[in-house]
Amino acid sequence: MTTATEFSARAEPFRPELLAHCYRILGSVHDAQDVVQETYLRAWRGIDRFEERSSLRRWLYSIATRASLSAVGTRGRRPLPSGLAAPQDDHRVAVAAGDPTVPWLQPVPDALLGGDPATIVAGRAGVRLAFVAALQVLPARQRAVLALRDVLGFSTAETAEVLGATVDAVDSALRRARARLAGAALDPETLDEPDDEARRDLLDRYVDAFARADPEALVAVLRADVELEMPPTPTWFTGRDAVVGFLAGRVLRRAGTWRMTETRANGQVALVVHRADDDGAVVPYGVQVLTVAGGRVGRITAFNDPALVPLFADAAPQGSRRR
Repeated sequence: MTTATEFSARAEPFRPELLAHCYRILGSVHDAQDVVQETYLRAWRGIDRFEERSSLRRWLYSIATRASLSAVGTRGRRPLPSGLAAPQDDHRVAVAAGDPTVPWLQPVPDALLGGDPATIVAGRAGVRLAFVAALQVLPARQRAVLALRDVLGFSTAETAEVLGATVDAVDSALRRARARLAGAALDPETLDEPDDEARRDLLDRYVDAFARADPEALVAVLRADVELEMPPTPTWFTGRDAVVGFLAGRVLRRAGTWRMTETRANGQVALVVHRADDDGAVVPYGVQVLTVAGGRVGRITAFNDPALVPLFADAAPQGSRRR
């Protein structure tokens, strides 16, 4: 009989990659954590029935995938604003109020993903925000098939075993998923991040522009085709003039308001954001995930949700890159 200690020693190394897998399907780090915890409970309770014909890793993936599909059935897909409406190129438009009824896509801290093999196999693409957002347009089962086959590298037969499906059903789902996402391929330029020195310089200038409430300084670090999304606000902007115009008029009003600390999310550069109130209190505000291309920021996804900040414990406001 397997003891709890033995089970933990064998199964725990797979936790980070299982979390990444569940996150790809669910689009929520909180939901993914819940499903992974449920996976380990189910696996431990059923360990005596586990047959070594399948690897422990594949068995855990089977439990996690099926639990994720059940969770999607009750919680629905998680979009970004760009998946719901067209962008605005005029910063003077009325900005819609945040919509609390939409279960928005969440970022996932790199620290929670550990040494996820899927990230190694697929490079940064496997957890990039744009990729996970694209997955959300697929039916849940197609998401799972695409993640298992194209991200994790499972064979068709292994994927069928994980899902309890036929090989033909897996092949059919994979064809439909690939066809649906054919136009959503990631720009290779966004996967090639700057070296450490260039990244530090870019982030220093970006963070300093927010700290000093300096729109002109921000212009120098943004691409001409930069995009800005701000869930839970469904309104989003495209083009440097629109993005800077919006930030200048509604965000960068007073120097010293914004405190940003470098972190990593979705395999990308990210910033934990705190806001200084009028009375001097510094409070959590949200997380920005930046997509860098050509040495400048090409997309800002600003998750204005204070509840996300505790997930990034490595980036408390007293961190080394606060401004």
